[in-house]
Amino acid sequence: MILIFCFSFLLVNNTLGNEKDYFLTLKYNKVNVRQGPSSEYPVKFIYKKKYLPVKIIDSKDNFRKIIDLKNNDGWIHVSQLTKKKSAINISNLSIVFKKPNIYSQPLVRLEKGKMVIIKKCRDEWCKITSGGYGGWIFKNSLWGKIK
Repeated sequence: MILIFCFSFLLVNNTLGNEKDYFLTLKYNKVNVRQGPSSEYPVKFIYKKKYLPVKIIDSKDNFRKIIDLKNNDGWIHVSQLTKKKSAINISNLSIVFKKPNIYSQPLVRLEKGKMVIIKKCRDEWCKITSGGYGGWIFKNSLWGKIK
């Protein structure tokens, strides 16, 4: 009985913990990711992609602990992050449509890993731009800041 209670507590606690996770994007073309939540910690690696989406999983003072799509993690100062909406295509060859329905004209196929800027989302669709193209893509094809 105690084991069931402990397992239930861990399950509920883990679920609640994930609700606080949210996405931001990189504000600049060069962003240092540190090993800890201070400028005193060494740089772990450097991102070189403006608007790359990252998931915020923790915070301490003016630093946010992030994780990216490839499970790289570290700490970034809040001044290096923005609320601009972007995402990465996580599906193989997703189709971008002219309008938000599957009977609309297909415009282009996006390869897996392609970053897109989100203009707006509704229901299961997001309006995006990427590489000179714009249109609608299924929301479940995207990883990042879509809300």
